[in-house]
Amino acid sequence: MGAVVALSNLLDARQVWRGRAAPLVEGEQPTGWAMLDAALPTRGWPDAALTEILLPADGIGELRLVLPTLARLTHGERPVVLIAPPYAPCAMGWRQQGVNLQRLEIVDADEKQVLWAAEQCLRSGSCAAVLAWPQQADDRSLRRLQVAADTGRALAFVFRDRKHLANASPASLRLELAGMPHASLWIRKCRGGNTPAQAIPFNQAQRFSGEGWNPMAAMHVVHQHMHGAVDSGLRGNYALEKPNA
Repeated sequence: MGAVVALSNLLDARQVWRGRAAPLVEGEQPTGWAMLDAALPTRGWPDAALTEILLPADGIGELRLVLPTLARLTHGERPVVLIAPPYAPCAMGWRQQGVNLQRLEIVDADEKQVLWAAEQCLRSGSCAAVLAWPQQADDRSLRRLQVAADTGRALAFVFRDRKHLANASPASLRLELAGMPHASLWIRKCRGGNTPAQAIPFNQAQRFSGEGWNPMAAMHVVHQHMHGAVDSGLRGNYALEKPNA
């Protein structure tokens, strides 16, 4: 039997190769929230990747979370696309938050086509970000969005019920918004780093009326009133249909 040799001796003698993780490069997609950026490995949203935002209910701060990013991106060259939002966006509120509504598009897709529409927009390379509200999404469909975001070099956001937290997710970043007892943000998964043990306080002081949604307008109203509406400032509303196999 050979002699037992301490691993440290082998490392010092360079007889064992020691691998080191490549350092993460700071990204170019700040969230607009300093405390969240400081807690994320790339100091912002993972670039060209999927972020999953889990909610106990609609309207608890999910729009405030992404509006700084939407305001920044809608002043760039590529538009931002919303797919099947649960309510009509409040155009005045979004404009007050700096969003350029001329670079914002709404896609009216039924539930069976939400994920397909999101994948097509992401993969096209023509969108800066795609936000989707699917009611049902399995691991395979989320992974397709992750790949499509990387292909199209776009940010992808999906908003889902918090009940899906128990399921594994291929998303690069997974956040949970909590409203009680205080508004807070939990990082449940982040690629390239460890998840913080503590929640990040989510300041309610900047909250504007209705969380940016128009609570009186259901999704079908978007098609009726947003399409070509000058007052809304929203450029278009598209009803995409998945081609038959």
